[in-house]
Amino acid sequence: MNAVSKTISPSTVFDHTEFADHEDVVFVRDKATGLKAIIAVHDTTCGPALGGCRVWPYETADAALTDALRLSRGMSYKNALAGLDLGGGKAVIIADPRKDKTAEMMEAFGRHVERLSGTYITAEDVGVSPDDMEAVARHTRHVRGTMATGLGDPSPYTALGVFAGLKAAAAHVHGSPDLSGKTVSVLGLGHVGYALCQMLHEAGAKLIVSDIHAPAVLRALDEFDCQAVEPSEAHRIEADIFAPCALGGILNSRTIPQLSAKIVAGAANNQLQTPLDGTLLRDRGILYAPDYAINAGGVISIALATPGAGEDKVRTKTLAIADTLTEIFKRADAENDTPERIADRMAEERLGKR
Repeated sequence: MNAVSKTISPSTVFDHTEFADHEDVVFVRDKATGLKAIIAVHDTTCGPALGGCRVWPYETADAALTDALRLSRGMSYKNALAGLDLGGGKAVIIADPRKDKTAEMMEAFGRHVERLSGTYITAEDVGVSPDDMEAVARHTRHVRGTMATGLGDPSPYTALGVFAGLKAAAAHVHGSPDLSGKTVSVLGLGHVGYALCQMLHEAGAKLIVSDIHAPAVLRALDEFDCQAVEPSEAHRIEADIFAPCALGGILNSRTIPQLSAKIVAGAANNQLQTPLDGTLLRDRGILYAPDYAINAGGVISIALATPGAGEDKVRTKTLAIADTLTEIFKRADAENDTPERIADRMAEERLGKR
């Protein structure tokens, strides 16, 4: 396996600020298909590392590495907090999903996953479709979220968990889980974001939508009779709830002072750019639903479902995300701490790190 970039050396990986004691970091390259990928395995204490594969046109290999390391650590905590017998890992493919991605590239990725002999189990993430996962599955058994391994596309369950989490956050702030009449700004209209909008619309919420992909916005405007804003304005617009459902790092020292919503709860991973940003949110009186707690529905679906069965069990476990978040919010209040630090402690207790 060749390195993605000569600018990343082993010493750089070990010294990386996001390394966090990863067990494996694998750089893969397939010249014939143009595949350049990084597979990161953070922790296998609870079982093999399960985490999605993301396809994104990262500007540099270092940016891809940073994302892979942060995301895989997040999967360790997500799986532990969800009570799953799985560790955490993640893969990123450096490519434009609309221009560069091919079935052959995804098949090559599947061959590399198979070489890891089950240490890492892959699944769908940003820039990856159910058809892509079927291509991966042609070359490895270590894949979830396909029709052969369970319920197929996990994104509806991710959206369901986020919807349940939004209601839990509303109950904590407003005393009621009722979302009717509440204004929700949803940033990102991919598989998860769009499904979330459908649920919010049915619940009577007022929607403000944004996405870099114009056709998705036009579809939402037609279906939900909602308002659209530029993605750069999604966090600033007047709303009761801000739901980031795109890429991470949206909550930072620049954007947090601009937030109008009193609740931030969405499907995006790694929403906090730095650990200090959770404190900034608390100081502004904004309730933050830790991303890996609220967006665990997808991983629950691919971990628990079996072909032709398991949907009731998955839905019950996914809806229980609301109970987990309620406990996190209450403990944060009682211990005068931020929700994400409470969530970390709860996950670390299961990982044996406390």
